Amino acid sequence: MNICEAIEKNAQRRPDHPAIMDCNGDVMTYSEYWQLVNSWATALQNKGIGAQDIIGVNLQDTSNHLIALYAIPLSGAVILPMDWRWTNNEKIRILRHFGARFVLSEPKDSIFNVKGPWKHIEINKSWEKLVCVQQPKLDLSESVDSPLVLALSSGTTGTPKGPMITHQQFLARFMIYFITVGFSERDRFLCATPLYFGGCRGYSMCTLFAGGTVLLHPLPYEAFELLTFANNNLATRLFLVPTLLRRLMNIKGGTPEIPLFNSLKLLFSTGADLHEAERNELMQRFCPRYLNFYGSTDGGGCSALMWDDPKHVSNSVGRPVFGVSINIVDEFDLPVPVGVVGRIRYRHPGTANAYYKNKRESEKTFKDGWYYPGDLGRLDEQGYLFLAGREIDLIIRGGVNIYPNEIEDILTSHSAILEAAVVGWPSTEFGQEIAAFVLLNPKEKHTQVSHIEEHCRQNLASYKVPREIFLIDEMPKSGVGKVLKRKLSDRLDSL
Repeated sequence: MNICEAIEKNAQRRPDHPAIMDCNGDVMTYSEYWQLVNSWATALQNKGIGAQDIIGVNLQDTSNHLIALYAIPLSGAVILPMDWRWTNNEKIRILRHFGARFVLSEPKDSIFNVKGPWKHIEINKSWEKLVCVQQPKLDLSESVDSPLVLALSSGTTGTPKGPMITHQQFLARFMIYFITVGFSERDRFLCATPLYFGGCRGYSMCTLFAGGTVLLHPLPYEAFELLTFANNNLATRLFLVPTLLRRLMNIKGGTPEIPLFNSLKLLFSTGADLHEAERNELMQRFCPRYLNFYGSTDGGGCSALMWDDPKHVSNSVGRPVFGVSINIVDEFDLPVPVGVVGRIRYRHPGTANAYYKNKRESEKTFKDGWYYPGDLGRLDEQGYLFLAGREIDLIIRGGVNIYPNEIEDILTSHSAILEAAVVGWPSTEFGQEIAAFVLLNPKEKHTQVSHIEEHCRQNLASYKVPREIFLIDEMPKSGVGKVLKRKLSDRLDSL
């Protein structure tokens, strides 16, 4: 099915139910939302947008952005996510590489000063007037195999990578959100991270598909503001990256009986950046049900660590989500025994098949129906997945494979350490040495490096102990909270 069919059905069966509520108090019902989606789609077609044209979405995190995410596929075109915060050079690079025909932008965006093979559409008062006079032409004839979104996976650096996700693949991802994450028509999903990012975009679109309500509270905000908005508007699900979760933990109070989020049914994040003590604190003070979701923009969801999983697997990323198969293989793509670290690969109906206009990377990442996210890991006897780091981050010291995640886990088990990142350091003698970058808990700034080194010696084999530990004031991260290890490695070049 075309995913837009669900929006039409929601407008018919619950026309007065709120589809979108924002932090200014504005409410848009499903009847109003569907009317705007349909009118926008018609206006886009009248602008000359044709089937499978690629449309850049250079919009802020507003109701207009959510309208565009369903209007573009209803028009038959393809969504190209963009971050309105990018520089013009970054925007131009993405638009050119993927061959965008149009780009939707906020009024007065500097991109309007740039001429290219694409056409500009300014989402302003004139656009609103144009939309109002459209006579919607409903056409949901798109095939399930028709492209829906170019899911950018590498931001604006390096060669742009983006698989073309179809309607059917997106629906398969929704099934994971329904069955594993528990989304339903009764939900109020709090959208508190940028819609440009795959996670929040997917969860918001899933909420609208199901007939629930998206609560919009875009960055920037103070942690207490978000908490207040969530409670005042009875939010039921909230997705945050680890960086934002740590800001929340600065708020005092909360118990298992009376959590700080008084209506939240699920708090969830992605990655393996939170250590066990932080995970426990979130469940003790903020929401009893916390889920750590592992996956990628390219492949969709892979595994989830649930709130009720046993403590001894707290440093894992859980077991496969609905419909997913996970393998650990060697360099020849042959399965390795349980407990042995190897290359992670997984597949399910929502996994992409290739990168758009990037054959070389496609051949490395998509093989025989499997998606290779570039991570190393191992499976235990119960099927829990433990990450060992990125393939490109693997450290080979004196011919021995060393996995950064293992050392990072030991470092963050020290009570004074908030975050840690381990990278390889070129060495004439051993090929590579180990460098660790550590961010201390603000309350533990007095901690000496020698104490951390002793902690490592007590818990790691001698060849895994970092050659040097660097204390830093801030961990460089991407917009979704992933540590940018390349920037840390660059610091070593000057030493």
